[in-house]
Amino acid sequence: MSGPSARRPAGLRAPDKLVFLLSLVPYLLEQRVVDVADAATHFGVGEQEIRDAVMLIATSGLPGATGTYQPNDLFDIDWDSFEEDDVIVIVHHVAIDDAPRLSAREAAALIAGLQYLSALPENAGRASLAALTEKLRAGASSAPSRLAVAEESADESLATVRRAVASGHRLDFDYLNARGERRRRRVDPLRIASLGADWYLQAYDHTREDVRNFRVDRMSDLEVTDEPIGDHSGRAIPETLFQASPDDLEVVVDVAPATLPLLGDYLADSTQAEAGDRLRVTLRLAHVHGLKRLVAGLPGLVTVVAPEVARAAVAEWAEAGLAAYADVPDDPDPRVTEA
Repeated sequence: MSGPSARRPAGLRAPDKLVFLLSLVPYLLEQRVVDVADAATHFGVGEQEIRDAVMLIATSGLPGATGTYQPNDLFDIDWDSFEEDDVIVIVHHVAIDDAPRLSAREAAALIAGLQYLSALPENAGRASLAALTEKLRAGASSAPSRLAVAEESADESLATVRRAVASGHRLDFDYLNARGERRRRRVDPLRIASLGADWYLQAYDHTREDVRNFRVDRMSDLEVTDEPIGDHSGRAIPETLFQASPDDLEVVVDVAPATLPLLGDYLADSTQAEAGDRLRVTLRLAHVHGLKRLVAGLPGLVTVVAPEVARAAVAEWAEAGLAAYADVPDDPDPRVTEA
């Protein structure tokens, strides 16, 4: 195949140029016939950069069985339309049809997740989520099924917290901490985050005069006040729910290696070492009470090694839970018909 010699596109860094070229080819194939000016507007680059990129594409391809480039192994364009009318038409392409694409079912699952994220107050109005959704629809092998993701309306506390975050008003509530202490709190709600099945509110606590995390299922008697929250634009909001503190307690646990990713934010500033077929991990916790939920959520996968106060707290909690079943009679299985 003959054609103009390729020239390197100018004005783009190497990583940006690669992304640009990888995006340009599918765009040209989808449009079939496109003016250079329209392509430049679509990608936000100069018209000459589009021309240079097209000429580079025309000298690209995939070598065939002989290991050499034959005419059918290269991209080709309509040179008359390109040189005389500034119109791009790809008349032959290679390898593009072999690129893997999401199935309609895979795209639908990802879109459902994006719809759920878009419903959260902290993501309200984010154009990036909408843009990504449209890219998934366009990039799937066939049209994804339309799904509607409903919000969790059953949890009134979470709904109230979301309303406070969205409206930017202070929130009053009773909070039961991990030590069993209940206290009335007034906060400026800033962000909602989730960890596993639990929801947390990150808020500026007026009593502590600092940002604190509150687990939503421990909040009660919530009231969204008429008072707007203060200006926290200059305040650093932690990206993770759990932050290390000089007062933290070091707790040593043995965990199955496959379980390690499930510990999530508990691994901040942690240390690890092999202990037989398990990993011995040193965690930093605000207090031993946080271990109870951690161990309960990973039964048989986490063993508390030290200190003794942590082992005792978990053991007492487990024994108390077991004792609650002591007086419960064994009900017959309702699926079994007795003679």
